[in-house]
Amino acid sequence: MIRRVARGLAPLFLALGLGACATTPVPQPRQGQPADRAIAHNGPTLKIMTLNLAHGRKDGINQLLLSGSTLQDNLRQIARVLVREDADLVALQEADGPSRWSGGFDHVQTLAQQAGYGAVVRASHARSWLFDYGTALLSKTPFVETLSHSFQPSPPTMNKGLVLGQIRWRPDPGAERSILVDVISIHLDFSRRSVRKQQIEEVARLLAARDNPTILMGDFNSDWLAGEAVIRSMTEGSRLLAYRPGSSDLATYDRSGRRLDWILISRELYFADYRVLPDRLSDHRAVVAVIGLNDTNIDRARPQSPAIGDPKGTE
Repeated sequence: MIRRVARGLAPLFLALGLGACATTPVPQPRQGQPADRAIAHNGPTLKIMTLNLAHGRKDGINQLLLSGSTLQDNLRQIARVLVREDADLVALQEADGPSRWSGGFDHVQTLAQQAGYGAVVRASHARSWLFDYGTALLSKTPFVETLSHSFQPSPPTMNKGLVLGQIRWRPDPGAERSILVDVISIHLDFSRRSVRKQQIEEVARLLAARDNPTILMGDFNSDWLAGEAVIRSMTEGSRLLAYRPGSSDLATYDRSGRRLDWILISRELYFADYRVLPDRLSDHRAVVAVIGLNDTNIDRARPQSPAIGDPKGTE
């Protein structure tokens, strides 16, 4: 009987002690970092954004300690920023469905409704009697395809994973041709480098089976500094690019001053703009980027549904 009770309370202890990112000292940058990715293009673009929602607690200690009305108000503040930024696509992490520990309402659907996003996909990577959360994507145009992937369990920390939504993007609104783009919201483990390494190997296998321009964004719990090779290993020797990877002024996690939240893009794309927002919406800062296409002659099927860049797809 005691063992059954202990097992039932385990998620509660994990929620109180292991549900947030770890705080670590700020390491010093290593020398010889790869050159920054320059902004040197003009043309049709796609605006994207990523944010770890922190289960709606904003800068509170834990969502269990907050009232439902406070959580609702925190989500309204996030929705106002989404409206202000007007991104075509938004990636979310620590995104809750109806959960006892965070007000009992669907945070993702709430944000979609308040900010005017018609297409929503949420993947649940961690679920118990107390919580139900994972990653999510909001889009202003329908998804052509969606899929979710939960990483191999890594106790004692909560499960993590990713959700992928494929869109049709019309870089040239005056042309009929559109391209398929894979957009991914990802969340990696915070506690162990070895687990993150295993998780990005799972990501690499997933991406190897696909052949579209790719936008990979979210909370990687990893920076570019010495001793942490996850982000570097995802970009060096691969088709993914990071914006100014060695920069010291793009920190996203205030508690440690580290850059844990990233937007990575495949080489068919380029960064036209990249910003870390000043708004305090959670214990992570939101990242907003504007993405362009290097080669508008990439041959893809004609759209079967409205495409981003098509006036019919943004009403």
